[in-house]
Amino acid sequence: MTPALAQSIPFFPYPQAFLREEEDLTEIFRDVGRRGAFVMQEDLRRFEENLARFLGARRAIGVANATDGLSIALRAAGVEARSEVIFSSHTMVATAAAIHFAGAIPVAVECGADHLMDAAAAEAAITSRTSAILPTQLNGRTADMEALGRLASRHGLVVVEDAAQALGSRFKDQFAGTFGAAAAVSFFPAKVLGCLGDGGAVIANDERVGERAIALHDHGRDAQGNVTGWGLNSRLDNLQAAILDYRLRKFDAVIERRRRLARVYHAALEGVAEVVRPPAPDADAAHFDVYQNYEMEAERRDALREFLSARGIGTLLPWGGRAVHQWEALGLQARLPATEKLFKRVLLLPMHAWLSEEDVETVAGAVREFYRGRT
Repeated sequence: MTPALAQSIPFFPYPQAFLREEEDLTEIFRDVGRRGAFVMQEDLRRFEENLARFLGARRAIGVANATDGLSIALRAAGVEARSEVIFSSHTMVATAAAIHFAGAIPVAVECGADHLMDAAAAEAAITSRTSAILPTQLNGRTADMEALGRLASRHGLVVVEDAAQALGSRFKDQFAGTFGAAAAVSFFPAKVLGCLGDGGAVIANDERVGERAIALHDHGRDAQGNVTGWGLNSRLDNLQAAILDYRLRKFDAVIERRRRLARVYHAALEGVAEVVRPPAPDADAAHFDVYQNYEMEAERRDALREFLSARGIGTLLPWGGRAVHQWEALGLQARLPATEKLFKRVLLLPMHAWLSEEDVETVAGAVREFYRGRT
């Protein structure tokens, strides 16, 4: 290991989420604090309106986190207790947890070559108890929502999207989070649009679904303050909303920065036969990817990861290196060979707004060096 390079390219430099905008963020804190605008104030309403406008959605409802948001979205969309909801096992455990805590039964299926929900696998899992399909729009890419939409239509199923990692991503010029009855997005600090803590939103295009989500996220109270049923306390903090609204104004530039870095990665890893790169920006006219993560497949993945770590390059195994169905304590009892094979190969390289193009070249160069020395 070269000491001078230790931790030189971390996977995600969390302090930079504050330090790069310290002056502006401090002023936002002072403004919110001086007004005493701590819970469900104008900053939150403004951000919700601006987010909905950005997506072309009817409603965006700020919630405490995306897991709550997804559970609320399922319930607001009418998914019934004890019904089955199909999801791709290549996702965070939060996806399945949201189904569970909405009272439904999570059913794990395979992902396809694009690492997203495989429509044929989803169809094979449909039973008389299935009520919904829940595609995860993963790594900043939106699934083939035409195929999944046709599948849902044929079988009379609700579509709810886990768009936690895909805000700004599009499929055929339509934004992730706007295809189904409802969706959830995440504002965790490492997301493309992140706050300084936990945060999320429910997206709804149907007015009735939106109204139910409003009540569910605020103690069962509707927009007039009437208690219409049991609800949660899951409201996006007003300070975080103010920060997010500030960052939403610069969101297009942040996305373009990530797409530029993805182009550098793609070119720098050209010809490395041992890795499978994610699609390059503009490789497929149907997809506009925002590269929340740069997820690739790699031969001898674990050895490569050790090699990169020794050179001060941070990487990540998604979700602890296991698909959701592989966590035995959850009792999902699925056998998904393609997904299990993928999780022996998949690796996330550094991808964030503060990464330089030279950093990307360094990371890709280290990957090339590893395979050159071992082929």
